[in-house]
Amino acid sequence: MNTNSNNNGLDAAREEFKQRRFLNMPLAGLVAWACIGIGGATLESPQAKAWLLFIATGSIVYIAMLLSKVTGESFFQKQKNPFDRLFFHGLLMSLLVYSIAIAFFMQDYRSLPMSVGILTGLMWLPFSWIVEHWVGMVHTLARTLLITLAWFLFPDQSYVLIPAIIVGVYLVSIYGLETRWQALQSSTKLKIIDHVIEKNSEKI
Repeated sequence: MNTNSNNNGLDAAREEFKQRRFLNMPLAGLVAWACIGIGGATLESPQAKAWLLFIATGSIVYIAMLLSKVTGESFFQKQKNPFDRLFFHGLLMSLLVYSIAIAFFMQDYRSLPMSVGILTGLMWLPFSWIVEHWVGMVHTLARTLLITLAWFLFPDQSYVLIPAIIVGVYLVSIYGLETRWQALQSSTKLKIIDHVIEKNSEKI
């Protein structure tokens, strides 16, 4: 009995989580990686490029908070949802893997965009499962494959080419998320209309 109750509670929490727009973090990531790419093309010092990457990627959450004022989407939800905790655990996982990126970076500074770009993109996989949509899976796979290819073919251009790839993947993902959200809004409107019609028919 308790198991069924818990499952129903999780299903309801998941449905509530899925109703959100999810634009703040992808937009913030796009802005951060665009800055990294511009810096990679204009800065000459390897140290400056590396510091810009660390600062920009470490600021994504704060950029998302600022963007929430523009998108109108609340960054911190008032109602507690277990899938919010799961999402932030995934975010924490992405931050912890910086240890791998730093170790690789100490051997070859050019590797930093590749390692950070791939490792921080992994959090899209659990997100895709939670919202039951292809966007997270496609984001992670495309990002990983394209970054790996760019690293092996053009390692000297990693601070320009890899950020450009990530920005492109973000654009596709943002389009996918917005299309998903618009479909949800249309579905919600139809349900409301059907409910109103049903209520009116009962009165008649």
